[in-house]
Amino acid sequence: MGARRLRRRTLFALVTAGFGTLVLPGAARAEGVRSIDVGGSPGGIAVNPVTGLAYVTDAEAGTVAVVDPRSASVADVIDVGGEPGDVAIDPKAGRVYVANPPAGTVVVLDTRTHDLVSVIGAGAGASALAVDESADRVYAASGTTGTLAVLDGVSCTLAALVPGPKPGFAGIGVDPGRKLAYCASPATDSVEVFSADSGTFVASVKVGRSPTDVAVHHASGTVYVANSGIHHMSIVDSATRTERKTVLLRSESSALAVHQGSNTVYTNGGQNGLTRVDGTAGTLSGELSLGVNPGDVAVDQRARTVWVTDPLHGRVFFVRDF
Repeated sequence: MGARRLRRRTLFALVTAGFGTLVLPGAARAEGVRSIDVGGSPGGIAVNPVTGLAYVTDAEAGTVAVVDPRSASVADVIDVGGEPGDVAIDPKAGRVYVANPPAGTVVVLDTRTHDLVSVIGAGAGASALAVDESADRVYAASGTTGTLAVLDGVSCTLAALVPGPKPGFAGIGVDPGRKLAYCASPATDSVEVFSADSGTFVASVKVGRSPTDVAVHHASGTVYVANSGIHHMSIVDSATRTERKTVLLRSESSALAVHQGSNTVYTNGGQNGLTRVDGTAGTLSGELSLGVNPGDVAVDQRARTVWVTDPLHGRVFFVRDF
């Protein structure tokens, strides 16, 4: 499909909290915390490390809000239609990928212009996204059928649609160096391992109750799993493909992200806020209260800014130096 201009609607941002210092007793500090009103019901969030812009989906409005941390405002709102859920970014290719589960499609946007590049059929219920920049591949896992769509990021086409061993996936993480993808299966309390080399699922790893999100530290291959049905995060060893350790959290965690340079994991399993985990040691290293029930989590890999959505109040937070 050729590029065309998407209809935009104007949205003004309101800064609801200035930069300051938030401290949870006995926990870590964050020198810069700011919340921005994006309106609606923010869902998925991803950050472009090249521009620093965050992309936030709203399934009810059918839009993606582009948030600029420098001005603490919404720079653009892109109407993608449907019910956009997860979002992922390939900064190398300059692409934003947005899942539309009801239609079984992935919308592709240009990171520079925010114009529509293509819409790719990814199978029924395609909802969780992950990008392998090195291979120009995008993975879309289905929350209803358990299939895994492998998309070609260059041609914007469906390269393969692989039947999954489980009924539905809730989250996905990619290990580019080892050419593996990890899909969270909440119905079976497991993570299913997909090999890009063989094009098949090659292993199943038992984790905590109702896993919903996965992140991978690329250098070590360590896999982190957010378990939404129990108060701990699973750490999976990629070599043995077993749950190596669990980290006790204040509450159930449904989303997480890892900062690749420091192997630091950020989850929404804190007490009304964020929890920080030292991935190397496998220990909880800090908590930050935001006074809200946090949603999705993302990390700017260059600036190490942590982003988190506040679906109940139509806001996003970005946190520096946590």
